[in-house]
Amino acid sequence: MASSNVATEEGWLTLPDSHKLYTKTWKTSGPPKARIILVHGFSDHVNMYNDLLNSLASKGIQVHAFDQRGWGRSVQAPAQKGLTGPTENVLEDITSFIKSVTATDSDDAVPLFLMGHSMGGAETLMYAANGPPEVLRKFRGFIAEAPFVALHPSTRPWKSTVVLGRLAGKLLPHMHMVNKLDPKLLSRDPEIAKQFKADPLCHETGTLEGLAGMLDRAAALENGDVVVKEGMGEGGKTRILVLHGTADGICDFQATKKMYDRLSGIQDREMRVFEGGYHVLHAEPGEDGRRFKGDLVKWIMDRSGPLEGGMAKPRL
Repeated sequence: MASSNVATEEGWLTLPDSHKLYTKTWKTSGPPKARIILVHGFSDHVNMYNDLLNSLASKGIQVHAFDQRGWGRSVQAPAQKGLTGPTENVLEDITSFIKSVTATDSDDAVPLFLMGHSMGGAETLMYAANGPPEVLRKFRGFIAEAPFVALHPSTRPWKSTVVLGRLAGKLLPHMHMVNKLDPKLLSRDPEIAKQFKADPLCHETGTLEGLAGMLDRAAALENGDVVVKEGMGEGGKTRILVLHGTADGICDFQATKKMYDRLSGIQDREMRVFEGGYHVLHAEPGEDGRRFKGDLVKWIMDRSGPLEGGMAKPRL
């Protein structure tokens, strides 16, 4: 059960192009043992993660999160819905937020992790592969929950639809397109589906340019055009955790498994499989939800002690 007295702090980050991003920090009661930067998913926003992030903060893990451009409270006008820009802009926004969080860090700063869910999980993997080296060296590890490597076969669009959509996206990049998610596929907890359907910030509206970029990022991960390599993180080591449910009806578990298998050159890598788990693992009911939080906290704490020769000692 998440602590009910976790302190939070809301704010705004002004990007180089003057666009403002809503930010929120879930604070620990004492000095944090680790920190996470969270990247949310499609038609999503950071306050949808409140239960998980309260729980992490109560365990000594401080969380810094932001509503991505085009989503959540970072949308200030209807025309901004889903207006993410191309992948280059998406990754630059992540860099801007990271730099805002780490601006006052010292050499002995608390270990920092980058974590993303679904669309944000794919963005986390893309960032770990292609982000600025000087920024990647700040991260003790990278975490991808149910990453969007490929849509589940039952929901994949026809190839001709994708081709026509990309063509239209070049002609009308800011044209809106509603892309409905089936709320019943999110979690086996029916309350999660109700919350999603009732939340006006989960607007399910992308732009043709933004949707094409999201599909391109997934395809690059699925086809092996983008692969996270060893030596990208703090201390010259890449540490990566992938978590996925086998019954995810939105993002394809098998595609994630094949992507993970390509990470064989990374010494410190793990994939946690949740048999029968749905898409939003952190909101799964019962034992799976508890196991997700427990596995996540343990993996982070096991890598949050002092570095010795690039290897992290467990934090006790």
